[in-house]
Amino acid sequence: MDKDIINKKYSVVVVGGGMAGVCTAIASARSGADTALIQNRPVLGGNASSEIRMHICGADYHGKRENARETGIIEEILLENRKRNPQYSYSVFDTILWEKTNFQENLDLYLNTHMTKVFTEKNIIKSIEAEQLTTEKKFLISGEIFIDSTGDGTLSYLSDADYMSGREGKEVFGETYAPEKSDDYTMGNTLLFATKDMKEPVEFEKPEWANTYTEEDLKNRNHGAHGYNYWWIEVGGEDLDTISDAEEIRDELLKAVYGVWDHIKNHGDHKADNYALDWVGFLPGKRESRRIKGDYILKEQDLFAGKRFEDAVAYGGWPMDMHSVGGIRSKVKPTDWIEMDDLYTIPYRSMYSKNIKNLLLNGRLISVSHMAFGSTRVMATCSVIGQAVGSAAAMAVKNNISVKSISNNISSLQQKLLKDDIFIPGIKNEDQNDLAKKSKIKVSSTAKGTTGDNLINGYSRDFNNQNNGWISDENNQSEEFNEWVELEFDEYIKPEQIQFKFDSDLSQEIMLTMFKHNLEDQTPGIPSKIVKNYKITAYKDNNIVWEKFVEDNYLRFKKHRIKEKLLCNKIKVTIFSTNGDKNARIFEIRVY
Repeated sequence: MDKDIINKKYSVVVVGGGMAGVCTAIASARSGADTALIQNRPVLGGNASSEIRMHICGADYHGKRENARETGIIEEILLENRKRNPQYSYSVFDTILWEKTNFQENLDLYLNTHMTKVFTEKNIIKSIEAEQLTTEKKFLISGEIFIDSTGDGTLSYLSDADYMSGREGKEVFGETYAPEKSDDYTMGNTLLFATKDMKEPVEFEKPEWANTYTEEDLKNRNHGAHGYNYWWIEVGGEDLDTISDAEEIRDELLKAVYGVWDHIKNHGDHKADNYALDWVGFLPGKRESRRIKGDYILKEQDLFAGKRFEDAVAYGGWPMDMHSVGGIRSKVKPTDWIEMDDLYTIPYRSMYSKNIKNLLLNGRLISVSHMAFGSTRVMATCSVIGQAVGSAAAMAVKNNISVKSISNNISSLQQKLLKDDIFIPGIKNEDQNDLAKKSKIKVSSTAKGTTGDNLINGYSRDFNNQNNGWISDENNQSEEFNEWVELEFDEYIKPEQIQFKFDSDLSQEIMLTMFKHNLEDQTPGIPSKIVKNYKITAYKDNNIVWEKFVEDNYLRFKKHRIKEKLLCNKIKVTIFSTNGDKNARIFEIRVY
């Protein structure tokens, strides 16, 4: 062991700082566990970072599935980005992710830090060795629980965790859309690029090393002057392994990018005379490599059935997006979109290693079949998996139990996730500590089809055509917007925290994107339905004992801590304005 190595010890160690890792580390730290986030790149976000610049897809399927957008920490991050990054800059998004993690209590961030070794004893990870490339420092980082957020399953692989790779044939899981026989093929890697309108003709000369493409080669792939929509420029997973051949894959992708651009500029009328390359990625975005085995392998059948698992802690809804073998080298269409009718849930049993006792699985490497992976791999789904895993890790540390033992009282984890604004289809708020559930609700007005009692019905969003929020009646308004909700209690309470879950329009996309059509489909700015200015007042026998004014809110989930020791029997929230909508809207109020 190097004598100059720096020893660090944490309760939870998260390796990998993509969107899943970011949400995991924040969830773990906010739940009270001292946490380390190890990232071997200079920025966070993985495929959503400025190095790759892919948008964060999820269960809403680009807004095609109503009320399906993921909430929790990923929603908080994307709303923060909407507030501070109206110019859609990926570099600014990098900064937001850095800020969220670097200034989070209980969380230490290690950027540019690459894990090189994993030390295990009796199927338990004891520590990892990592080197920070910018400082030449070496760390030995020990922990109670380790979370693999590497995407490639590197932590799991180095700890000898059981894993899967390639495509399972029909005989393995009985999946209808699986290939006839198992093989080693995976989806490939992609380099994205962006173009710029120069407002006048500009020439492009193809480098001699670039590929040449004809219209026949690209006939199943939409292409034109507006760059960045070329997710189908894909190489690897066939003769080139997406991990061991990653450098060669990058080189081949560069040849493809410049070859495709040459075709667009110089061959045929693609209306690209005034366009020039503005940015070309140098770090490929990965889709698929290893998948780690857990106690349950999520399968195609579970997705089609919209399965509601007893140990569900996350959900998905993106289609099984199965890319063609060979990527751009193939002449067939680049992907098959296999759609499901409903959302499906993801069980906790798919989120921990089957044979490494203190290893949790995160993001795209969780325990799923290749077919199910086609849906679970997208970043918003990975992010809610991450929040579930981070919360589970902190819970295991707090209770001094194994990660597997969380399954014995899964309702505790489910209720915590609901409290923290994670949606789990089929699970409702049954938190006995939520005092709001014992209150009587009065409201200033109600829109048709809603009621104030929805605020405590256990659900914090609309789904399955069921309205679960309170909406005021816009016809009730005078010149001033002055709607209100009152929670009356039969006895005095001592509130320490009040929580709101507002309406951020979960049927609309708010993701950062450079794809032209996805940008055009979005409404810029803060979602108009979110309550903006409001006041919270606590009363004891109609006397005000505490009051708080909130201005310029742009978040869906707001928590207000009450530092003073209060005794009250009524809490009132008065809404003065929204971010543009004519109705006041709240999905849930909780009091602790």
